[in-house]
Amino acid sequence: MPTGRHCINHGGHRQLNAAICRTVIVRMRFHQPTIDRVARRTAEGRTKEIIRCLKCYVIREVRHLIRPAPRTTAAASRQL
Repeated sequence: MPTGRHCINHGGHRQLNAAICRTVIVRMRFHQPTIDRVARRTAEGRTKEIIRCLKCYVIREVRHLIRPAPRTTAAASRQL
């Protein structure tokens, strides 16, 4: 198993897991970069892991969007 790989919490929030799955299915039909990735992975013979990889990719994108920007020490000292 490669290092740095994180598993999705399958026992976690059911509505969140369902929303992520729905997002992946929609992206597989309408998002051109995702369609290209699925075609490439299918040609490589990696059909069983496509959806799992896409879910992790969507989670990384969402986490990046909701994570607050890091505060620098100069900016933090000005606000105090």
